[in-house]
Amino acid sequence: LFIPFPQQSGLYEYKIFGGLADVPPELCADVYMDLDFRKEWDQYVKELYEETYDGEKVIYWEVKYPFPLSNRDYVYIRECREMEVDGRKIWVVLARSVAVPQCPEKPGIIRVKSYKQSLVIESDGKAGCKVYMYYFDNPGGMIPSWLVNWAAKSGVPAFLKDIQKACLNYPKSI
Repeated sequence: LFIPFPQQSGLYEYKIFGGLADVPPELCADVYMDLDFRKEWDQYVKELYEETYDGEKVIYWEVKYPFPLSNRDYVYIRECREMEVDGRKIWVVLARSVAVPQCPEKPGIIRVKSYKQSLVIESDGKAGCKVYMYYFDNPGGMIPSWLVNWAAKSGVPAFLKDIQKACLNYPKSI
């Protein structure tokens, strides 16, 4: 069950393009999909796991928010596909929030009900990769939209630096 997103939330939808030098696209995709490893390198992860409900893999993710804000959690599905387009190998990851009765809201944590992300990773033609991302979430609660938008604008570049560092330290890479 997909949740429709409100038409006018006052929040931005983000389109991001970045490059990760010295990170092959296969490695970037592996690190991005590895939930256990994310718990090690992402300082904002409070809880993160995957469960199967009614035959579908669902991810639960609790994100630490700074005081005095309440933590947020996400319940979403995602899929990663490796594709070949015009001779180029690309990885596509799609994620979207879902409502799952077996994963109810927790007291003191605000459920992010409007979340969607599309991620494309491909080679930069050298030793690195190019990353394209489309992202939207509505963190809910009483956070002014200007603060949410500011945090997203500063958080995305920081996230790209964090994932690049994580890729370079990935224990499963050869």
